[in-house]
Amino acid sequence: MLKLEDIASFVAVAEVGSISAAARRGGWSKSVVSSRLAALEEDLGARLFHRTTRRLSLTEDGAAFLVRARRLVQDVDEAVADMAERRGELAGPMRLSAPVTFGRAHLGPALYPFLARHPAIALTLELDDRRVDAMAEGFDAVIRHGRIEDSRLVAWTLARGQRRLVASPDYLARHGQPQSPADLAGHRAIYYLNRGIADWRFEGEGTEPTDFVRPPAALRVNNGDMMRDAVLAGLGMAMLPSFIVGQDIRAGTLKVVDIGLQAAPEYLYVAHPEGRKVSAKLRALVDWLRTAFGDPPYWEVGEEK
Repeated sequence: MLKLEDIASFVAVAEVGSISAAARRGGWSKSVVSSRLAALEEDLGARLFHRTTRRLSLTEDGAAFLVRARRLVQDVDEAVADMAERRGELAGPMRLSAPVTFGRAHLGPALYPFLARHPAIALTLELDDRRVDAMAEGFDAVIRHGRIEDSRLVAWTLARGQRRLVASPDYLARHGQPQSPADLAGHRAIYYLNRGIADWRFEGEGTEPTDFVRPPAALRVNNGDMMRDAVLAGLGMAMLPSFIVGQDIRAGTLKVVDIGLQAAPEYLYVAHPEGRKVSAKLRALVDWLRTAFGDPPYWEVGEEK
């Protein structure tokens, strides 16, 4: 007879790609996950994974079974949560993805009181700057800053997310203050690797977002904290969200570079896979975060340009 815990372990291994990672995610031991996979394959009479010394990959049977297995596990989780909600509780598992810098600096401090108020919620939060595939990787929702590029996601705005072109006072003293987009060609830049050089997009009053000449790269990196540190070190200019550099701008350790145009507006948003039932706990979390961040968000209040 098929057991739900065996199916849940299979789904976890399929989503993260290894028994060790699945065990960490589920709070199980590796031996428990291995024995559950073996039992499931025996019950099904089919091999679900190709196994090598380095990795696991789904067989054709495993890929076909995963579609329904994931749906089954989600249905059971939602049923358990629904029963709790009928008793007026927010309960059950919830798995989110969020960017590293925003997660540590802003999401965590807002999130901890919410979890303390609702101890029956079992949250798994994965901080990762890459653009995760929420549907394929089994996330209930993702929190991101920027433009929504996945048409399979339904997004709710959490807060405005203005970006600023910034440089250190020392850098500007050595290299001069650019006055126009064309002046950027004579400078150096730190670029966010996950967006690429083409992400420096500006707009003027009554105009569409426009791309201009980009400075040569002094550094390309996939983490906002390291970008900020590089700008503070005087390595070059960077386009960074206010939730990373707002405090530095207020303190005067970074200056907004005014070229007569603003960065194209973006938003912080939470997005969930289209067609998936939205749980009461996710709705409650979104409302909580909106209140905690404020409008305008607290990291932009009092910002000096």
